[in-house]
Parts: sequence; C-alpha cells; structure tokens
Amino acid sequence: MITSNRLKNLHPYVPGEQPKDRDYIKLNANENPYPPCPQVQQAVIDFVQNHPEKMGLYPDPDSNELHAAIADLLNKTGGVLCRARVTTPAEVATPANEATPAASATPLVTPAPEDVIPFTVTPDMIYSGNGSDEVLSFVFYAFFDSSAKFVMPQYTYSFYPVYAGFYNIPMDTIPLKNDWSLDTKAMLEHARTNKGGIIFANPNAPTGLGLKRDQVRKMLEEASPDEIFIVDEAYVDFGGESCIPLLADFKNLVIVRTFSKSLCGAGQRLGYIVSSPELVNVVTTVKNSVNHFPIDAIAQVSGKAACLNPAYYAECARKVVNEREDFYNFLLSHGFYVLKSETNFLFAKKEGIAGDELYRKIKAEGLLIRHFNTKGIEDFVRITIGTKEQMDLLKKAFEKVLNDC
Repeated sequence: MITSNRLKNLHPYVPGEQPKDRDYIKLNANENPYPPCPQVQQAVIDFVQNHPEKMGLYPDPDSNELHAAIADLLNKTGGVLCRARVTTPAEVATPANEATPAASATPLVTPAPEDVIPFTVTPDMIYSGNGSDEVLSFVFYAFFDSSAKFVMPQYTYSFYPVYAGFYNIPMDTIPLKNDWSLDTKAMLEHARTNKGGIIFANPNAPTGLGLKRDQVRKMLEEASPDEIFIVDEAYVDFGGESCIPLLADFKNLVIVRTFSKSLCGAGQRLGYIVSSPELVNVVTTVKNSVNHFPIDAIAQVSGKAACLNPAYYAECARKVVNEREDFYNFLLSHGFYVLKSETNFLFAKKEGIAGDELYRKIKAEGLLIRHFNTKGIEDFVRITIGTKEQMDLLKKAFEKVLNDC
C-alpha cells in the first residue's frame, strides 16, 4: 500500500470555478471586485525595490507589526467596515491660525455607534495565518477532538466538513430553519449533548443571513464555558454585527476573519483570529508545530498597509453593499426568491429554472456565478457582487436568459 488509510477518507474542498478557456467576469468566488488601496501597491513595490535582501531571509514568525495593524484596524472600525464613519480631511477641524487642513491630513475613521468595541483590541489577541482556511485548519486541530462531535449548520462554509474529515473529527450537522436562518436552539441542544463545541459562519454562507450580536450572546450564555465556540466572520464587514465585543465576557469564544473579502486581498492569503491571548497562544502552538513561518514577508507588508488605510476599504465595502441592494431589488422584480443578505453575495432561485441550468446559461453570456450541486440547495445560485459595470452586465444576461426561457 503506497498511500495511507487516512487519504481514503479525504473529500477535498471544491472552490469556485477558475476559468482557463476564456476571459469570464468572475462573480462566483466571493472575491472583492476592487483592487487593494494604492498604499498596499506602493508598500509591495518599495519592499521589493528597496529591501530585496529580505526576500532571502525568513520573515517575522510572529507577524508582530501585522498584528498591531490588525488590532488598530478593528479598534478604528469596530470590525464592520461598511458602517465605519469616515471624516475626510476637508471636514477635520483645523487650528485657528490655519485656513485649510494640511494637505497630508488623512481621513479619520471611527466605528458606528452600534459597532464600538467596549475594550481595546491588543496585538496579543490576534493570530494570523496563510488565509483564513489555514487559520481554520489550525483552529479545528486545536479545539475539536475525535472523541466528541462538534456542531455546525447543515448548510454553511463547505470547508468545515473537509477539515472534520482531515482530522477525523465527528460532526453533527443541524438543519436550518424554514426561513434559512440558523436553528440556534437545536444547535445548543446538540452541543450540550455532544460536548464538542460549535462553529458557524456569521453571516452564514451560502445563505448570506446573519445573527445579531445579542442572539450570539444568548447562545454563549446557554453554552458550556468549557467548550469552544467559534464564529467565522469572513463576511461581517458587509453589514453583519461583529461578535468581537463579546470577547470581554466569554473566554471560550474564537472569532475567525479574513483579508480575502472586505480587504480586497484574496490573492494575499491572509486570515486571522481574534480571541483571548490564552487561546491565541493555543493556536500559535499548533502553527509552530506545522510551519513556523506561515506568512511570507510580502504578505505581512501588504497586510499591514491595508490595515493602515481603513477609509479606502470602508468605501469599497459601501459600494459593494449598495450594488448588493440594487441587485437584490432587481432579482425580486424579476420573480426570484432571494434571501436578504448581509454579505457580498446573494443566494437566489427562480421557480421553473433549475440552478445548474441558470448557471450554465449565464456562463454562456460570459459571466460566472456559483451553483452548488448539493441536495436541498440545488435550485439556488450564489451571486458575488461586483462593480456597478459588472452588475449591469449581469442584469442584461439575466434578462436575456429569462426572456429565452
């Protein structure tokens, strides 16, 4: 036998289609349609041009500067970019002896009142890794065990069961309610029986629906403090409610976040957790047992630059939200059943058109959307929100397909 028995039980994650045969408009992988801010681009150029010797050296294994920048970003935005308040230089108060603000003044970013974190997030509360997928892998290894089932929703991020298989961890999947929201009562009941912990995405994927912070607080109050409680906030910057404020009261809470969505950084491969320093140290121990240097030097430089420019990303998030709401109304007006999303995508279906048929016909028009060949959601498509120009083209493609049906 050449391969291990473990390999036989692996069922790899299937990402959104990555086309090679033609130039499609990709609205199928929940990527951000906007590039990183100019400061990120310049930081990478400066690093490569002015510090080429660092390309031959190991990077900071603990990503200290990046963690400080992430903490600063969360404190400034409250963890929800689309609602963060941005005061432009022209609006910043100036000294009495100055007629205009200094040209170098940068926008002031503050959290919306409902997103203010009631404590200061510190760098020792951050762990970062090579994309949130790697971070999730280490989280699964650190906190879930083969001796007890962990609880997750039936329809959620499809990498969770992949990790369960990889680490031989039993899972207990809980059906969603009829309105596609999480059945928190059933999740808690099963968690109390299993004693293996809970994980869910909030807002959830692929539905786009989210729980309010108070709902998550109620779950934590009823859950065992001795069992891990993981909230994946990959999409929260587009309108959800971050659970970071709950870290003040719950030491078993781990929050997973990513640069891939709201920070326009899917190509950077950066993800992180926010939790107590004690749990951060647990995940760090796992990292140091696998790869002491998971984040390369360029990713650390670019990630830091992104975090130091929250105004740009707040504006990008707002543009995505505006386009999402516009396309939501478009789908409703054309007879679709569509869930009210708090993410950068929409989950929708149309009576009389199978999900795979709609996907194929839209693809024929040069645009990619996502179809899941999963029982129970096979009639839905998931539509990533792009730029206004991209969404206008998608509207025309939808109208053509509907007229041809």
